[in-house]
Amino acid sequence: MSVARLMQMTAAGSAGAGPEPSGWTDPDLANASYDSVSFSVAGQDGVGISVVFSDDGLSMYIAGNGNDTVYQYTLSTAWDLSTASYTSKSFSVASQETAVSGFLFGADGANFYVCGSGTDTVYQYDLSTAWDVSTASYASKSFSVSSQDTAPNGMGFKDDGTIMYVAGGVSDTIYQYTLSTAWDISTTSYASKSFSVSSLDGNAKQMYLSPTGDKLWFMGLSTDTVYELDLSTGFDISTAAYNSVSFSITSQDSSPTGVFFKFDGSKMYALGIATDTIYQYSTAAAAPAEWIDPDLANASYDSVSFSVAGQDTVPMGVFFKPDGTKLYVTGEGSDSVYEYDTSTAWDVSSASYVQSFSVSGQDASPQGLFFHPDGTTMYVVGITNDSIYEYALSTAWDISTASLSNTLDVSTEDTAPRGLFFSADGSRLYVAGDAGNDIKQYSLSTAWDTSTASYVQNFSVSSQDANIQDVFLNPDGTKMFVVGLQNDSVYQYSLSTAFDLSTASYDSVSFSVASQDGAPTALTFKSDGSKMYVLGITTDTIYQYSTA
Repeated sequence: MSVARLMQMTAAGSAGAGPEPSGWTDPDLANASYDSVSFSVAGQDGVGISVVFSDDGLSMYIAGNGNDTVYQYTLSTAWDLSTASYTSKSFSVASQETAVSGFLFGADGANFYVCGSGTDTVYQYDLSTAWDVSTASYASKSFSVSSQDTAPNGMGFKDDGTIMYVAGGVSDTIYQYTLSTAWDISTTSYASKSFSVSSLDGNAKQMYLSPTGDKLWFMGLSTDTVYELDLSTGFDISTAAYNSVSFSITSQDSSPTGVFFKFDGSKMYALGIATDTIYQYSTAAAAPAEWIDPDLANASYDSVSFSVAGQDTVPMGVFFKPDGTKLYVTGEGSDSVYEYDTSTAWDVSSASYVQSFSVSGQDASPQGLFFHPDGTTMYVVGITNDSIYEYALSTAWDISTASLSNTLDVSTEDTAPRGLFFSADGSRLYVAGDAGNDIKQYSLSTAWDTSTASYVQNFSVSSQDANIQDVFLNPDGTKMFVVGLQNDSVYQYSLSTAFDLSTASYDSVSFSVASQDGAPTALTFKSDGSKMYVLGITTDTIYQYSTA
């Protein structure tokens, strides 16, 4: 259950009111790291199922399958596991369930809920003192989920208590339920909505939802991994899709059952039954890197490269995911887009091949490519039909889920379009044209929608290179970089009016990549401008340069 909303509503500013609430930021699960902080619950129960925190982070709870009991702990420093201690407060639910498999609190700490595979039922308990389990009593309210699954493994709630989710262990599916009265389990009904997670893990346990319901995380016991799902409609589990983001906790525990996040998304807590221990992780998303214009005149080769010859021997375009954890290449040899993972962000030498997507149905000579910043749209330019192809991705950054949504013909402007680039807001499109040795500028009346594009103007770079291949603009649109195959160089230009090609002028600054490849076809930069990447077809390799 998400408690972020409640933390944001917690009173603050008066003495003793607790820490000032902070807003939720989605955890950066892909880059999570273990804090080397843990807390053993073996003294209470050797089969801990779920871990939950109070909204101020000063109390922690587990439900144990060994004793069918909820245990309460205190933290002298909020959210810091190293300061945890057992309070000697507990509450047995054995009178209702003797095979506890899930547990969580209601929003204000006045209720908690337990599910179990013994009775296939969710039970509700009232607390006369919020967050104090020693004051709990059975509310004589329950709801059976046996019509959906006879082995409920974990639960989740929408933060207003009107929607409940249950992970079914028999069907490996997450089911959605509606509560007509918030937090009153006796008013529950099945919403006829579900999502199978069997392809990810056959034993889904505890769940956690983001405050807006657009993301859901669950712990997979079979794979020792936390998985992240995207919900295209908030809180609607039927719109869920795996976004290829996960985090393994195998190094800490080989049988994890519980997962919970700090109210601001900056910490994750995982409970494992192999070690009877709760582990703490940092999941704060890194602050966006501040762009500093590359010092192209003093760039240097890092002696770092990555060959794509195993996938295509005529690579033409290159693109990085904004966080540097994925790399994409277009290949004219097999008319495909190739996807790679980088185990170290922005380090091309750490890349590994994932999969490919054929664009041969649209164009036999794909060149440059570009993605929407959220990874749900891909653009590929081809010279067979002199067009830009727009693809929708049902799962962000997963090219296997791409489908063609629009085609933009640019043949009137250039019969050999090579590279393409969008402004950060998606309102402007730039195409590097080999036929005219210039850059073409288009305006999009609807951002990122190429069907609304209209041609504006061009800027010739023929004085620098007569075989232009690709183009890149800095985030504020005042610098432009172009790579040319004739002289094997990258060229730098200034725009006195941001993003307006009519105000562009050559800076008389260039950088030769001929020592690495005599036929460069594409270029891109790291998100902060400190690295440059150039793709060459002579060696079928991406080369990495320092430009800070």
